Amino acid sequence: MEGRLAIVEPLDADRHGAELFAANAQGDGSNFTYYPYGPFATLDEYRAWIASVSGEPNRLFHAIIDKALGKAVGVACYANITPAMGVIEVAGLNFSPLLQRKPAATEAHYLLMRRAFDELGYRRYEWKCDSWNLPSRAAALRLGFTYEGLFRQAIVVRGRNRDTMYFAIVDRDWPRLRTAFERWLDPGNFDAESRQKASLASFR
Repeated sequence: MEGRLAIVEPLDADRHGAELFAANAQGDGSNFTYYPYGPFATLDEYRAWIASVSGEPNRLFHAIIDKALGKAVGVACYANITPAMGVIEVAGLNFSPLLQRKPAATEAHYLLMRRAFDELGYRRYEWKCDSWNLPSRAAALRLGFTYEGLFRQAIVVRGRNRDTMYFAIVDRDWPRLRTAFERWLDPGNFDAESRQKASLASFR
């Protein structure tokens, strides 16, 4: 999946491992706080994790490449893929400091949604997160997901109960959201320093 700012392609340890490990090393490891894996101390550990999630039938991990940098700087996953019901989840979102709060991050989300709805014909696109993960909750709402409820003690992560918040976009929401994404991503909505002139929400 290729846009003006980002490319989203299948995650590969050989192709992306070193770039992603270096990108994550730009931060303090807090982007792994709400996952049962990471942060990784060595490149070999990170590559081993990529290998461990490759080839799973119900999860498809992708690398996000910032075209301006020419490097992989984030990861996203299609998960809980249920074609018979037309349901798919975006999960495993792990954006390095080089991708966080960048226009390329928003475009990557748009590309993943566009494939799910327009190319693959899914009717429901889910987002689930730890109730403690305030940045993830804010991101879901910014991107146009609707909050649907709280599943208490849904799973155990790092030895504690996790309440999971559910968000979703359904197919009848998508045309309006797609238009908003495309208007926001238009080059005319950014100044010379790539700062937005109008917010994504304003286009909805």
